[in-house]
Amino acid sequence: MKYRDRFERQVVREDVWIPTRDGTTRLHARVWRPADAESDPVPALLEYLPYRKSDWTAPRDAQRHPWYAGHGYASVRVDVRGHGDSEGTPGDEYDAQELADGVDVVNWLAAQPWCTGKVGMFGISWGGFNSLQIAALAPEPLKAIVTVCSTDDRYDNDVHYTGGAVLGIDMLAWAGTMLAFTARPPDPANVGADRWLPLWRERLETLEPFLHTWLEHQQRDDYWRHGSVCEDYTAIDASVLAVGGWNDPYRDTVLRLVEHLPGDQVRGVIGPWSHQYPDRGLPPGPAIGFLQETLRWWDQHLKGVDTGVMAEPLLRAWLGDPVPPAPSHEEMPGRWVSDAEWPSPDVTWDTRPLGESRDPVLVRSPQHTGLDAGRFFPFGNAADLPPDQREEDGRSVCFDSVPLDRRVEILGRPRVRLRLDSDTPRAHVIARVCDVAPDGSSTLVTRGVLNLLSRKGREHAVAWTPGTYEDVEFELNGIGYAFPPGHRVRVAVSDAYWPWVWPHGERGALHVVPADSAVLLPVREAVDEASVRFEEPEQAVPMPVTYDTPPDPRPERLVTHDVAKGEWTLEVDPGYGGSRTYPDGLRYEESARETYTIRTDDPLSARAVSEWRIRLRRGDDWDAEIMARTELRATAAEFIMDSRIEARGNGETVAERAWHRTTPRTSG
Repeated sequence: MKYRDRFERQVVREDVWIPTRDGTTRLHARVWRPADAESDPVPALLEYLPYRKSDWTAPRDAQRHPWYAGHGYASVRVDVRGHGDSEGTPGDEYDAQELADGVDVVNWLAAQPWCTGKVGMFGISWGGFNSLQIAALAPEPLKAIVTVCSTDDRYDNDVHYTGGAVLGIDMLAWAGTMLAFTARPPDPANVGADRWLPLWRERLETLEPFLHTWLEHQQRDDYWRHGSVCEDYTAIDASVLAVGGWNDPYRDTVLRLVEHLPGDQVRGVIGPWSHQYPDRGLPPGPAIGFLQETLRWWDQHLKGVDTGVMAEPLLRAWLGDPVPPAPSHEEMPGRWVSDAEWPSPDVTWDTRPLGESRDPVLVRSPQHTGLDAGRFFPFGNAADLPPDQREEDGRSVCFDSVPLDRRVEILGRPRVRLRLDSDTPRAHVIARVCDVAPDGSSTLVTRGVLNLLSRKGREHAVAWTPGTYEDVEFELNGIGYAFPPGHRVRVAVSDAYWPWVWPHGERGALHVVPADSAVLLPVREAVDEASVRFEEPEQAVPMPVTYDTPPDPRPERLVTHDVAKGEWTLEVDPGYGGSRTYPDGLRYEESARETYTIRTDDPLSARAVSEWRIRLRRGDDWDAEIMARTELRATAAEFIMDSRIEARGNGETVAERAWHRTTPRTSG
């Protein structure tokens, strides 16, 4: 990593308030820009998040916003309404108010004397989401975006549902996280010593756990269509650089955007990365000079400089070489490949039947199948990636190829086609593709889920008629991977995948006909292709933040088994950053734990709990603490949700709130 402390243009930083169209609510913004921008205006870049620029994202912000400013941009970080230091109360994810405010911010930036009138947006995850969504609203000044680890489909490619199934691990975990996050107070250093407490009380009084809303919408309806740009790609007018990682759950969005947006409007990059900006150097690497690559994008589309970025191939992707299974890899072996079109004419479908027999095979997995799935959102931590899949394979039905006689490279989204019957009207089917080495070790390559209730479309819940065979087909997550000679391609099929997939209430079984079932691999033939190169990572000088070493660190992922009860428990420390002290004296303390419990033979024993504690303090004048707990369980007929928060300010209780909700299980 190269750190820059000198740039062609001197950088200044200022905090400003941005008005919104309602005339009563202002958003708090931090602006890094060239010191001479009022006499020599520059384009503006916007990162727009609920994650608090004054503390939580401050170290990351310091890596990139000053860097962009030093290269001739006004780089602006804005807290979403009701979060951080912005006024108002928090709303749901990407609600109409958030997007309308974002349009107001874009227009306000364009009108500033230091701005040329052209604006770009960028962000990872939430910021990548709303960059796409605001681009679909097409404010005139917004000319280009860089969207990283984001989705175009809020229903089927986010933290709530997958393949029509409830995402047990992140439906609960992210709802619990956001309950704690939305309960954090504004900073008196930015909003005033006399205003922070009234603003905080207002937020706490209006809080409503997101989980309630998410589970009220178990099919793809208008709630999920809102903000899903896949509903109308033509609404996006800005140029789009879409970036993802093969170890991030949102990587398929890159493939869809390069397929559906015009070729003169979009470029895609998929590396081996986790849910992180690809210059940060967190596992798995290798990292790239992401800021330099995005600067080419901004210069091309906001300054009119021909940087050659639009002469790059439509898609640049990392094609990974085989690796032994491990929960972390500092760097993945492999190479960059490129495709001028997507779908690529160099990728063809290799259909491989799962077997020759037409005698049905019974699939009846223990309910704890899935404990070795790895983290849904890998962040570059030591226990993020799936370990050896041999135990998972033993809890599934496996269909293995013969040993390969040549190297087989795949790029894209494999598909699985199954001829099956279900013993129960509700069931899930999960397919994993693994690379099995001669020593028997099994590396997870990719996977996919289908809620059989959603087989006719995500908008419907159609019960299965037991005793009836049907053909179902579903996509697995995209991947670039090379199977070496001598290895086997394994397709592992299960009907459980806890805690990724919340189980249906019935304990059933599937019957799969191997000869009428197949895996379809997107095989990429070796071709002459454009060379792909990126610069080495470069950032601005890091913020001098002091991070604590936990005195008694917990394992990141701990699995325990009560043999007598047949109960399995997974405890997770999400490891978002822990406790730290900032240069201005702010002390930020954070601890979290997720717990997932299930019994081997009882789908109704599933239980998930998220617990958070956050404390912010500065000197003797300010001390705020939040405790939050969210629990999800279910009967055969309904989901049961219990949440509570306690907020304390300077030693006194500011708010105590508790919620108990139930909602019918329509398709979940």
